[in-house]
Amino acid sequence: MTLPLPDPMLPMRFRVVERFDEQPGVASLALVPVEDAMPLYRPGQFNMLYAFGIGEAAISISGDPHEHGWMVHTIREVGAVSRALARIHPGGMLGLRGPFGAHWPLRRQSGRHLLFVAGGLGLAPLRPAILQTLREKTRYASLTLVCGARGPEQMLYRDEVDGWARQPGMDVLRIVDHANAGWTGRVGVVTTLLGAALGPHDPESVSAFVCGPEIMMRFTARDLAIAGVPRDRIWLSMERNMKCAIGRCGRCQWGPDFVCRDGPVLPYDRVDRRLAIKEL
Repeated sequence: MTLPLPDPMLPMRFRVVERFDEQPGVASLALVPVEDAMPLYRPGQFNMLYAFGIGEAAISISGDPHEHGWMVHTIREVGAVSRALARIHPGGMLGLRGPFGAHWPLRRQSGRHLLFVAGGLGLAPLRPAILQTLREKTRYASLTLVCGARGPEQMLYRDEVDGWARQPGMDVLRIVDHANAGWTGRVGVVTTLLGAALGPHDPESVSAFVCGPEIMMRFTARDLAIAGVPRDRIWLSMERNMKCAIGRCGRCQWGPDFVCRDGPVLPYDRVDRRLAIKEL
């Protein structure tokens, strides 16, 4: 006898067990299911989180995929739904549907140099992939993270990123658009660090995973491809207004793809022409 699959449109009840203020207007919530089993996920996937009585939003999973006791989401307050979600305190409830979408194809990159490029809150969807690859460092030739933010105070997971930078086999390069008096690092845009990130590596042997504002991803992917990184070895996490999360409503259609179903992780060689059209 086969058990019926859960209704993908029916939210499961989850309880917030911990809340971390990452920076003003950004919080991470650790969630556990109330009645159902903890759903398994792969780095790069997302859930639809429902603030009861207000609405639902697509939020990337930002926790450690090896920690099966809870699920973590990092949320920035940008509207009524995300504001309500980000302000739920331990003991509070929310609805969750998922996980949905394509994931970062880490398993197919054995022996290659992995380059993670994050802009702003784009580090949140990359964090599960980084944590997984740090556990499996011997699979890969090297690991590099390029991390950008508007200013030092907007750097996400600062203490954790400091810890990554101290790990053997992991290089971390950070840059900000605007420095403050205490910042001694680089100032500029993420793309100015790509040459240093590629370093001595043969670009043909590099696999890149990129997440951040769309304009940043457009120029990052373009510059990586110009440098010689294969277009089919560059992946982007796209963001569109998702409603159903299963490709039925058409709200997130982007050319021939539905971002909720076919993405959010998509290879650059599949989307490069569309990505160059700013209005699309």
